[in-house]
Amino acid sequence: MALPRFTRLGSGPIAESKPAPPDPTGHLIEAMRDPLLVLDGYHISHANQAARRLLGEHIVGDYVRLALRHPAAAGVVSGDEDGPVTLNGLGGHDRLWELSAGTIAPGKRLLRLTDRSAQRAAEQMRVDFVANASHELRTPLASLIGFIETLEEANGPEDADTRLRFLSIMEGEARRMQRLIDDLMSLSRIEADRYFPPKDQVDLAGVLREVVDEFGTRRDGQRISIGATAKATLVGDRGQLHQLIHNIISNAFKYGREGSPVIVTLNVSNGNARVSVTDEGDGIAPEHLPRLTERFFRADPGRSRAIGGTGLGLAIVKHIVERHKGRLDIASTLGVGTTVTVELPLALPPTS
Repeated sequence: MALPRFTRLGSGPIAESKPAPPDPTGHLIEAMRDPLLVLDGYHISHANQAARRLLGEHIVGDYVRLALRHPAAAGVVSGDEDGPVTLNGLGGHDRLWELSAGTIAPGKRLLRLTDRSAQRAAEQMRVDFVANASHELRTPLASLIGFIETLEEANGPEDADTRLRFLSIMEGEARRMQRLIDDLMSLSRIEADRYFPPKDQVDLAGVLREVVDEFGTRRDGQRISIGATAKATLVGDRGQLHQLIHNIISNAFKYGREGSPVIVTLNVSNGNARVSVTDEGDGIAPEHLPRLTERFFRADPGRSRAIGGTGLGLAIVKHIVERHKGRLDIASTLGVGTTVTVELPLALPPTS
């Protein structure tokens, strides 16, 4: 049996010493996902795993000013303020952190770092979206205003041909604005619905045939054909699936060569329906492929605007695919053409 430890306190009687209770601080902060630092004076007495991963494993015991070297953090680190303050570039040039502090005991403070990188990225996307939408609307609007001002002066009989030509251009610009507004509204509705899973039973093969028939009666020179079809029932939003297929086929017609075929297939395998649309066009450079679903991104801006593209078609496709828990893949070879493939989960058979 182990003997108890004793210590003499001054000249009084011998008393049994009690072990210090375990410090729960380390366990508590380790359970938190945000980087946390406990300061004892100006030294770091505890740091959770998230903080060590961000600032380095060596920081425990370090002077806090050496561990957290950021000019914006000086006031919080010194105890002059509790924050929050914004730290740009900590842990990477694209990272944004918010530093705040609070007193937890005399001489002890807790520093907390909250990652705001995602919020900043979302805000930047919003700013870029508004700027791009404004630019896309302003360009045709400026043309319309200019032609209207010219027509106000072209009133004579000899100006009839000029008026007709200008009116035709104005109609094209107005329709371009209409397409852009329609796509913006579609994108807004799809984003609003993304938290509400679709519940309707949809015959995808039927939707595919409808869209193919629409293009078959409207297009000249190029032709569309269905390479293969299979019965495919999904749980989805019929209107959105119609728009998804329409946008993919529309892109194939826009960027395929005149007189070349557009081939559409629908296959079923491994519990998924796979829709593929292949064109014979100029193809897309590999460096552009990852950005094709970004709003307003165009691999060839001049050609896209000339053929009436809004820069939102594939962004809408991406959002519809995500809402239906599917997958989008774009493969392209320069000088050969492009294949866009969408995989969507089939509806599960009813349980008995």
